[in-house]
Amino acid sequence: MDSRKVERRPTPIYGFGVFAIEDIEPGEVIGEFLAEIRWSENAASLPVDDFFSGRHAIQFRKHWWRDGRVDGIARYIAHSCNPNCGIVDLFKVVSMKRIKAGEEVTWDYAMTEEEHPPFECKCGSSNCRGVVCGFRPMTLEQKEDFVSRCGGMISDWLLTEYNL
Repeated sequence: MDSRKVERRPTPIYGFGVFAIEDIEPGEVIGEFLAEIRWSENAASLPVDDFFSGRHAIQFRKHWWRDGRVDGIARYIAHSCNPNCGIVDLFKVVSMKRIKAGEEVTWDYAMTEEEHPPFECKCGSSNCRGVVCGFRPMTLEQKEDFVSRCGGMISDWLLTEYNL
């Protein structure tokens, strides 16, 4: 179920984003990835068709991805290296901190993706990594720091896969 405290809006940087229309408290569910599930060797070979968009899917197990509903808010939440949301129970996007009305809702794609086809990050945060590329390329120290900064709100499958 999508939060009624957010809406999808066009952005000049990357198409659409999700913005708070009311203040959101920590721990509130923003949206969920609840659409079709697909197996793929890697993220780069995920399909983009009428039923599935690999560009908007999240990884929830090695070789497995789940899309967000076309009419759902989750698939439009943008990446940020300094996110205000995390992932809980594999598919729920949950606020990690207070998000004020007007603020963009974001999460870090490395919270679910083991390896993401790299692309330039345009988040503009002070700790921007410059490239969005997933969890695997990080060093062990970076992974541990990342998990700590995210309050553990990253996909359970990554925590298990990397013994964190």
